[in-house]
Amino acid sequence: MTARAAEWWAGGRRVDGPGGHRVFVREDGPPGAPLVTFLHGFPTSSLDWAPMFARLRGERRLLALDFLGFGDSDKPKPHRYSLLEQADAVEAAWKHLGVERTALVAHDYGVSVAQELLARRDDGDLPVELASVAFLNGGMIPSLHRPLLVQKLLAHRLSGPVLSRLTTERTFRAGLRRVIARPVADDELHEHWVALTNRGGRDLGHALLAYIEERRRFARRWEETIARADVPLRFVWGPLDPVSGEHMLAELRLRRPDAAVAELAGVGHYPQLEDPDAVARELRLL
Repeated sequence: MTARAAEWWAGGRRVDGPGGHRVFVREDGPPGAPLVTFLHGFPTSSLDWAPMFARLRGERRLLALDFLGFGDSDKPKPHRYSLLEQADAVEAAWKHLGVERTALVAHDYGVSVAQELLARRDDGDLPVELASVAFLNGGMIPSLHRPLLVQKLLAHRLSGPVLSRLTTERTFRAGLRRVIARPVADDELHEHWVALTNRGGRDLGHALLAYIEERRRFARRWEETIARADVPLRFVWGPLDPVSGEHMLAELRLRRPDAAVAELAGVGHYPQLEDPDAVARELRLL
C-alpha cells in the first residue's frame, strides 16, 4: 500500500532545528526497544522510510526526520544548504527527543550526514552513542560518484535555478526512474513529488545539490572516518544503480572488508523502495 505524504506528516511533528528553523520528525515502535534513526536522500524525504516503518515498527523504536529543504521541514530561501547543518539538524532532533543511543541507517544524501556524525564521534563531539551504521546506496567516496547529467546541470550556478523552476512531476518521475532498476508505481512516486513540492520546495533543487561540491571538500575527513570507524558497519546495496552502484560497493568492500554486505540482486539506487522486504531483513540485524 502506498504511503501518503499527508498521512505520514500527520503522524509526526515539527521541532526546533538549527538556525531557528523547524524540522519534521516522526517516531514509531515500542518506546523501550532499541532505536534506529533513518536519514533520507536527495531529492526525496523521510517518506522514503515508510516501508521500513511498516515492517519494523513492532520490533524497534524508529525515528526519521526531514532534512532542512526537504519534505515537511522548513525550506528557507535564500539559504546556503549544507550537509554540516543537516548533521546539526539530526543532533537537534536527538536532543529534543532525549536520545542517548541509536543505530543509524542512511541513504544517498544521508550517507554524507552519517559520515559527518561519525567524524564528530571521532572528534569526541557527538553526544549520542552510535550502536551501528547501515549505509544504502550513496556517494560515500566522492571520486566514484557518477551524478546524472540533469544533476550536473541543476548544480550549475547558471542553469540550476532555471531548471529547478522548470521541474514538473513528469520530469521528477523520469529522473527517479533513471536510477531505479525495479518498477515503482506512479502513485507512489506521486507522493514523493508531493513531498518535494511541499512548502515551496520545487525551486530548491539547485541549492540542495551544493552537497556534491561539499562532498568533495570534505572527502578526506569523511572517507577517513569510514576507514577507522569502530562501530559495526553494514552496506545494503543495489548494484544496478548508475550513480553509486556496483562500482561504489566494490571499493567499499576493499576499504572495509570486515563490514557486513548485502548486495541486492536486480536493485538500483533506492533499495528501500525497490525491495523493502530484503532491506527490512538486513536492518533487523542492526
